[in-house]
Amino acid sequence: MVEIEPGEEAANHLRKARRICVIGSSGGGKSTLSQKLSSGLGLQYVSIDRDVRWLPGWQERGREEQRARLSAFVANEAWVIDGSGSSSFDIRLPRTDLIIWLRLPRWRCLLGIARRVYRFRGTVRPDMAEGCPEPLPDRDFLSYIWNFERRYAPRIIQEIERHGPSVPVITLKSHGEMAHLLDLAGLPH
Repeated sequence: MVEIEPGEEAANHLRKARRICVIGSSGGGKSTLSQKLSSGLGLQYVSIDRDVRWLPGWQERGREEQRARLSAFVANEAWVIDGSGSSSFDIRLPRTDLIIWLRLPRWRCLLGIARRVYRFRGTVRPDMAEGCPEPLPDRDFLSYIWNFERRYAPRIIQEIERHGPSVPVITLKSHGEMAHLLDLAGLPH
């Protein structure tokens, strides 16, 4: 894994990137950052939740349909894709110029979920598929966030090494680091 410290070098990579994957735990700000990058860099925004995974009524598309949809998005020349599912890294990473990994503390991610539920409960948030109103989080979802670093980060590292070992990775650990990177890259936030 080619890690780049947040700073000028990271900002240079960001300004040049045409295909960016934003990954991290739910509630960490993937969608918000991805939309800012999309707008600031003029790249298509693709939400795996909205554009690939979910149908109205929280019905999940079949695996093959999801992979076909994602492959079509990835074939485009310029995009920002947010989503952490490492099962699709084989599709995304070979075409990715830059990975931005949001590794915020779990308490911060849980707070992000609480704010999202407060803001959107019962309505459909902009980065979610139509007909999928924001629910109260259940125990499994909260456990996923609480255990993300321990359970899922090792698999993410393994899949980056397998499918994108030369793709630069910028790891951001706070909203302040996100804002600083956008500032250094001259992008609005």
